[in-house]
Amino acid sequence: MAPLQCTTLSECDFGPHPVVPEFFNLAAHTLAAADKTPNKVALRVVVSGDDQYPEIVTYSDLKTAVMVAAAGLAAHGVTRGDRVVLRIGHSTDFPILFLGAAALGAIPVPTSVSLSQIELQFIVKDTAAVLLICSEQNAIEVSGIRSFAPNKMIADPLQDFAVTQADDLAYIVYTSGSSGRPKGVAHAHRAAFARRMMWEGWYGLTQEDTMLHAGAFNWSYTLGAGLMDPWAAGASSLIYAGPRDPSVWPNLVNTFGATIFAAAPGVYRQLLKSKADLSGFSGLRHGLSAGETMAASLQQEWVSRTGKPVYGALGMTECSTFISSSPAFPSKSAKAGRPQKGRRVALLPIDEGENAVPRGDTGLIAIHRSDPGLMIGYWQNAQETEATMRGEWFLTGDLGVMDSDDYIFFEGRSDDQMNALGYRVAPQEIEDALMRHPKITGAAAVELPIRKDLSVIAAFVTSDELDLTEADLTSHCAEFLASYKVPKVFRTVKELPLNPNGKLRRKSLIKMYGFR
Repeated sequence: MAPLQCTTLSECDFGPHPVVPEFFNLAAHTLAAADKTPNKVALRVVVSGDDQYPEIVTYSDLKTAVMVAAAGLAAHGVTRGDRVVLRIGHSTDFPILFLGAAALGAIPVPTSVSLSQIELQFIVKDTAAVLLICSEQNAIEVSGIRSFAPNKMIADPLQDFAVTQADDLAYIVYTSGSSGRPKGVAHAHRAAFARRMMWEGWYGLTQEDTMLHAGAFNWSYTLGAGLMDPWAAGASSLIYAGPRDPSVWPNLVNTFGATIFAAAPGVYRQLLKSKADLSGFSGLRHGLSAGETMAASLQQEWVSRTGKPVYGALGMTECSTFISSSPAFPSKSAKAGRPQKGRRVALLPIDEGENAVPRGDTGLIAIHRSDPGLMIGYWQNAQETEATMRGEWFLTGDLGVMDSDDYIFFEGRSDDQMNALGYRVAPQEIEDALMRHPKITGAAAVELPIRKDLSVIAAFVTSDELDLTEADLTSHCAEFLASYKVPKVFRTVKELPLNPNGKLRRKSLIKMYGFR
C-alpha cells in the first residue's frame, strides 16, 4: 500500500487515486467476468435455508439476460440517454433491467416499491422518463408514461455494450431533499469503477468469495455490495428470496459456503435475539454492516458469539461508502473506520472554511470533488448541488473526529436529516405531507431514540381539532409517503418551538415535550 500523504490536521490523501479509463460502461465493467469465466456461478437464488435446488445463474447466463433486457428496452423505443423508471420488487428482474438499461446507454432510475403514487408521479415527471417498468405485483397507475412488466422486455440479445465515457450519466437515485422536495442523485458510469476502492477498503473481496447479502434485490446496498461488486470481481453472489426467518442466514452460510455476510445492523440484532444456531457461521470469514451505524454492544455480542469480525462502513447515496473498517484495518469501534485507499477525505470546520480542523476536534466530514465515486450532481438542481460544496470539497453533513491513526469516529448529523430503516429522510418531506391534512395547523418531524441502537420517526402536530387520532394520521401519511417514511409515533402539542427568525427548532421538540 502506498504511504499515506497526511497533513498534521484531519485531512488524508489515501493515494494513489484510481485512474478511470476515458471510455467506460458500468454494465460492461460489471459483467466482464462473463468473457473470462462464462460457466462460473454468478448468482444463486434460494427460497429456504437448506434449499438444495436453488436458481443458478452462470456469468454467461447473466450477460445474456442483461443483453436481452437491453434489446427489449430498445424494442420499446428506449434510446441512449432516455430515463427508464424501475419499480421492481425482490426479483432478479431488478438487477438485470438496471444493467440492461446501462448496457444500452439509457438511464435507469430505480425506485422503492413502497413509494406512493404521488411520490412516483413526481419522479416520472422530474426525469421526463419514457418508460416505467413495474413488476406485476407492484403495478401502479402513473399518468403520462408507458408502463410495461419485465417479461415484456424480451428480444434478440443486444450484440455489444453502448460506448460510453466514464463521466456520462449512468443512473439516477432519488433521496430526500433538504427542502422536502425529493432530489435525484445523478451518477456517472465511473461510479462503478470507483467501487473497486471498497474491495480492499471494506470487503476484503476476492474472486474466490461467495457474498451472501441479506437485503432484497431492489435495495441499493444489495445492488452494489451484494451483486455488482462480487460480479465485477468475478466472485459469486447468494441471495435469499424466501420467508424472513433469522435462522435462515447461518443455514445458508453453511449450505452454500458463503464467505462474506452483508446485512444491516437490524438483521444482526434479530439474529442474536433469535434461537438460531449460530454455529452455521463457522465457515464465514467476516460480516459487513451498513445502512446505519451498528451499536458497539451489538458488534461486541456478534464477535463474542460467532467468533467472526464484522466491518462497518459509512456512506451515502451521493458517494456510496467511503469510510470503513476492513480485514486490513480492523475496527476500533462500531462508529469508526478509515478512508478507503484512493479517497481524499477531510474534516472541515462546521460553519465555514476549507482548512481541516486539528485531529481530535469535531469536524464536518467532506469528500474531495475529484473522487470518481462522487455524484455528478443533483438532477436538474444546480442550486442544491452547489449548496453541498465548499470550494474543492463535497460536504456530507456527517460529523466526525479523526485520530492519530487516521480513523474517523462518526458523531452524527450536522443537520435535521433522519435515518429510517437505513434510508436518509428529510423532515420537510414528512411535514409537507402532514400539512396536507385539513385539520393540522403545524407539523414537525424528528428522529426519536427508542433505545441505544434504535430510532424511529416521530411527528409533532398542532391542531384546533380534538378528534385527531394516530390511526387517522398514519392513514393520511400513507397516501403521500413511502411506508418507511411514515412516522411511527405521533403527538399533538400546543405549539412548535421556533427561533427568533421563525425557524422551526426541531431538536428542541423531544426535550420540550417528551413522549409517554
